[in-house]
Amino acid sequence: MTQAVETPRKPVPEPDEMSRPFFEGALRGELVMQRCGDCGTVLALGSRVCTNCLSENLEWKPVSGRGTLHTFGIMHQKYHPGFAAETPYNVAVVELAEGPRLQTNIVGARNEELKVGMPVQVTFEQVSDTVALPKFRPA
Repeated sequence: MTQAVETPRKPVPEPDEMSRPFFEGALRGELVMQRCGDCGTVLALGSRVCTNCLSENLEWKPVSGRGTLHTFGIMHQKYHPGFAAETPYNVAVVELAEGPRLQTNIVGARNEELKVGMPVQVTFEQVSDTVALPKFRPA
């Protein structure tokens, strides 16, 4: 009797009260970030107050989804078995046109083609029934 071996799955983020609007936007195919209602600064994920004026008047608003590749690394080791089939894969930091930076992956390009400063555009990968992740592709 042979038992089937289940392929390990990648971990999937679990939205909490703070991140729920971000993930709800991603499910709709929309990149949303917090924007200060007083000074207009677009904030990095997890902000509780505006980093520019210290206002607590924050609202979730769509952003352009355009940015530049700020930095990246290529992962050659299998740190989690769910990523084994994709190794080597990239882990990137994209600086959005509006200012904040997001940790993500670059898709639609080979790792050898990645260049710091290259323009990128958001796309979304649905990883479960309730979670989609923003990824970026060359613009």
